[in-house]
Amino acid sequence: MISYTDWGLIPYSEAYEKQKRLFESAIEKKNQGEKPENTLIFCEHPHVITIGKNGLSSNLLFPEQRLKEKQVELFHVDRGGDVTYHGQGQLVGYPVFDLENFKLGLKDYIFRMEECIIKLLETYNIRSERLEGATGVWIDTDKPGKTRKICAIGVKSSRYVTMHGFALNVNTDLAYFQLINPCGFVDKGVTSMEKELQKPIDFEEVKDRLLKLFQDYFQ
Repeated sequence: MISYTDWGLIPYSEAYEKQKRLFESAIEKKNQGEKPENTLIFCEHPHVITIGKNGLSSNLLFPEQRLKEKQVELFHVDRGGDVTYHGQGQLVGYPVFDLENFKLGLKDYIFRMEECIIKLLETYNIRSERLEGATGVWIDTDKPGKTRKICAIGVKSSRYVTMHGFALNVNTDLAYFQLINPCGFVDKGVTSMEKELQKPIDFEEVKDRLLKLFQDYFQ
C-alpha cells in the first residue's frame, strides 16, 4: 500500500527538504525494526535546473547569471542522472518507498516506474518506450535524429528507501530545455504530452490516472 500527497506548486528547495525529512524518517524507522510508510508525492516546481551527483557542469549551456535573469534557480542534488529542468506544467513525482516492501531492487524499481509512465501515455494514445542505456521514457527510439524524451527519471536510495523520482512533461514550456543538454544528451530532443497531441492536457486527469497506475504497480 502507498499513501499519496499532492504538494501542488512548490519551490524546489522546500520540496527537497520536506522529501528529505520523509526519507530520513523512513530509514530511521527501518533501523529501529519498524516498517516505514510508502509515500508518493506529486508536485510542480517554479523554473529550476537540477544537476545530479554524476552530472557535468558543461551540460549547463548558459552561465548562472543568465539563469538568474530568466528567474531559473540552479541546484546540485544527490540523485542519479545528469542535468534536467523542472517547471510548471511538468508533473514531478517523488516516491519515498521502502523497496523491500515490494521485494524490488533498484533497477527493477526504475523499470516499474518507467512502466507506469509508459502505460499512462498509452491511455492518451502516445506510444513511448525505454531506450537502452538511458533511464527514462522516450519516443521514436528507432528514428535517429527524432528520438525525444518525455519523462526524466533520477533516484537516490539508501537501505532500499528511495527519494527523488520522475519528471513527466505534460504542458511544459520546452523552450527552457534549451538552457541545458537534457540528461547530458546532445543528439536527442525533449517533448511533452501537449506537443505530441497538439493540445493542452488536463493536468489533474493525468495525476489521477498516474496515481491509479502506481497503486496497481506498487502493492
